[in-house]
Amino acid sequence: MTAQISEAARLIDAAVQSRLHRHENGKPLLIGLCGSQGSGKSTVCKELATKWSDQGLRVAVLSLDDLYLTRDERERLARDVHPLLATRGVPGTHDVSLGIKTLHALSEPGRVKLPRFDKANDDRSPETCWDVVEAPVDVILFEGWCVGARPERSAALSKPINSLEASEDAEGRWRKYVNDELAGEYQTLFALIDFLVLLAAPDFDVVLKWRTQQERELRMQRQGSAVMDDLALARFVQHYERLTRHILNEMPARANLVMRLDEDRRILSAQGREGKSI
Repeated sequence: MTAQISEAARLIDAAVQSRLHRHENGKPLLIGLCGSQGSGKSTVCKELATKWSDQGLRVAVLSLDDLYLTRDERERLARDVHPLLATRGVPGTHDVSLGIKTLHALSEPGRVKLPRFDKANDDRSPETCWDVVEAPVDVILFEGWCVGARPERSAALSKPINSLEASEDAEGRWRKYVNDELAGEYQTLFALIDFLVLLAAPDFDVVLKWRTQQERELRMQRQGSAVMDDLALARFVQHYERLTRHILNEMPARANLVMRLDEDRRILSAQGREGKSI
């Protein structure tokens, strides 16, 4: 996978190179990186951050995953709105205001704490564990599975897309809540993005394979209370299916850079917004 990650990082670097040192108004260049679970987003960001830091640029990396609501907050949502909201991931389970505040803070002088989430324990890390960067920075890499996503049309929500929706959201209340949340403050957050990159999986079916690989690596790293076995993971991924499919259909027409991947994460093609191959 290392070669594929390096190639993705190289293509992003080439696409934004002319913007890196002369972004408008002296504000950081905010690059959004969208891709399904296991597509390599966080590793690409690490490689780019290292490369650009070596060039003398100040780089901050923020993951949408690090903005998840705490476990207690999601449990309250599960009681008050819908039981499926106890599971992290979909719009409505993030602290979007914290994300907006953090991204704005990275434009101003001072020390900025970057939120961090502990997936092995399914809870936000204590602030003492958050990374701290000196702002203002030159570049922000903002990655996440639905970064830059737009809501579906209401009519598209009527039919369940998988067994999870059919059995646990038969009336569609959960998916309507998720879509309404995405249409709200998330769009304010995503509007801050200057350059949107999509790592496009070949289809949703491969996402479970990629996400299973991720979870097995997490199991080897540590034994947390929320590390999932394969059966739990298969159910978990269904929470993401509807919006992932929507992103793969809708986002390529408007992303600044689209890299289409095969099942082994090799890059089959890379195109800019104007349709030019890179």
